[in-house]
Amino acid sequence: MRTILNIIWLVLSGFWLAVGYAFAGLICCVLIVTIPFGIASFRMANYVLWPFGRSVIDHPGAGGWSTLGNIIWVIVAGWWLALGHLTTGIALCITIIGIPMGIASFKMIPVSLLPLGKQIVDSRTLNGFGYQR
Repeated sequence: MRTILNIIWLVLSGFWLAVGYAFAGLICCVLIVTIPFGIASFRMANYVLWPFGRSVIDHPGAGGWSTLGNIIWVIVAGWWLALGHLTTGIALCITIIGIPMGIASFKMIPVSLLPLGKQIVDSRTLNGFGYQR
């Protein structure tokens, strides 16, 4: 079922959302100081292409620098990407088949706003509390 949902997601919205993340990543990689933002953006582009069966968890080693980076990220690019997820989610929820994908798009809004300090893992490796086994 995950594969079918991922293929439908890729065709309907995943590709265009990934292009948005990749564009943000390219812009961030222009300056040396903003390369960590670009890496986080490319990581999210990979996740947006094939989201079903994967989860986003907090990285255990993330510290205060990721919090500061997330504040900068929200101002620079995060709210644009979150707006893209919001409009995509609303558009997908118009049809019955698109409702699961719309919900997935809504679930990506928090991580599009605060991507630093997050880790993308396979959902099968998580226990019931969101921690890796």
